[in-house]
Amino acid sequence: MSKQQPIELFMPPNMLKAKVGSSHGAIDMAAVMRAEAAMETLKTEFTEWFASDVARLIQCRDAFAAGKDDATLAALGRASVDIKGQATTYEFPMVSRVAASLCRLINAMPSPDALPLNLVDAHVAAIRIIVRDKIMDTTNPMALELIKELTARVTEKIEPAAA
Repeated sequence: MSKQQPIELFMPPNMLKAKVGSSHGAIDMAAVMRAEAAMETLKTEFTEWFASDVARLIQCRDAFAAGKDDATLAALGRASVDIKGQATTYEFPMVSRVAASLCRLINAMPSPDALPLNLVDAHVAAIRIIVRDKIMDTTNPMALELIKELTARVTEKIEPAAA
């Protein structure tokens, strides 16, 4: 049996820690306060930014209605995914749930022609209403009932044998 070489451990330098400083240093509360103030300033623009995303969803819905093909379906799907991902950040968690239902519907359809436009329209209208009325509360009974109904219709469409 040959002699084994001793194990040598090499600890690479922690460059991030060197740049940020040690964990023993105090937190710069002034910097935290400035960051919070900047976020509050940006929050006033959230509704505007989100409204442009909703407008894009509506445009994609209109394009899909005018010509049901793979390109318009893909654009509608991208707009839905964007809204689903951004809604909670923009403080519209109920919109995120509606968009998730729409994404589920779009992803389950085998072809553009199979996607029911009336169900897409119901989702888009729900998103418009929630944003228009600034429903940000996750316990809003109207929004919860709307989401429940949309989810049920999507499930019926996707799983017709289970109904």
